[in-house]
Amino acid sequence: MRKIRIAIAGAGLAATPHALALNELHDEVEVVGVVSRSRERLERFAGTHGFPVGESFDAVLKDPRVDAVLVLTPPYSHLDFVEQAAAARKHVLLEKPLDISMPRAERAVEACRAAGVQLGVVFQNRFRPAVQRLATRVKSGTLGPLAYAGVDMRWWRPQSYYDEPDRGTYARDGGGVLMTQAIHSLDILIWLAGDVSSVTAATATSVLHSMESEDFASAALTFESGAAGQVFATTAAFPGFPERIEVVGKRGTAVLEGGHLRVFFQDGHTDEFHDPSSSGFGARPMDFSHTAHRELLKDFAAAIREDRAPQVTGDDALRVQRLIERITTHTAGPQ
Repeated sequence: MRKIRIAIAGAGLAATPHALALNELHDEVEVVGVVSRSRERLERFAGTHGFPVGESFDAVLKDPRVDAVLVLTPPYSHLDFVEQAAAARKHVLLEKPLDISMPRAERAVEACRAAGVQLGVVFQNRFRPAVQRLATRVKSGTLGPLAYAGVDMRWWRPQSYYDEPDRGTYARDGGGVLMTQAIHSLDILIWLAGDVSSVTAATATSVLHSMESEDFASAALTFESGAAGQVFATTAAFPGFPERIEVVGKRGTAVLEGGHLRVFFQDGHTDEFHDPSSSGFGARPMDFSHTAHRELLKDFAAAIREDRAPQVTGDDALRVQRLIERITTHTAGPQ
């Protein structure tokens, strides 16, 4: 098996689960350099995980050993990193979202497509065992044609979370609860139920947070299949609760709460599966296992090795980001 060699850009909050996962994949993936704007953060991160420090992003792009870059920088910077990597013919694995706006997100996807390099996006929840079990039930037709699919995400973030410089601003993050937290559940929603034909939505910033963007969003959806849908998302629900995804089909209903999946079939039998891993729904945003990150990274490395698209692509990320844009702008018409 050819070992895939990657460089990491960014050593902030999102980097730890990736680092833990990469060290477990040492037989398949090698980290050849880490770069960051903060020298102190870089040295602490690299030292903790045993990674070599890179001279600069330009330097790692010029390194012929590097097959791919893992971009873990703030959202507003994603396009710049992706375009540089694509120009250097390096594959890209990008932390969500693609960037802070649809035009920039589309440019990122197109840059990789034009360069002929793979673009994967970090929607690691697709790799959680309970989610994969739910996807199997839906995509195999076990539940029958879908009548409804919805997301209910009642998470909590204290004000100290939003007091971090520029967090929750449009200029840095592109939005609030939808772009930063609910994007994972929305990705699963449209992965399972398909694209959305119409949206009626409302967003707000509650009295519990001082922040620029929304910490509350609600939407009624109609999917292209004709199924109804619903989205509720907030980071103002103390102390935070596991997110709920519900799918109603002709033959039964599936309910996924955190890692606990229950399927109720109309013929009377049930299916239950429990994955004990959490999703960071409370005051500690990184309170979750890195196992799903490991499986996503493993798939991305295999995609490079096998010359195929990864399981989560840039086009997948565009679909969910378009839905978020429609919810935040309260756009009701066809997608």
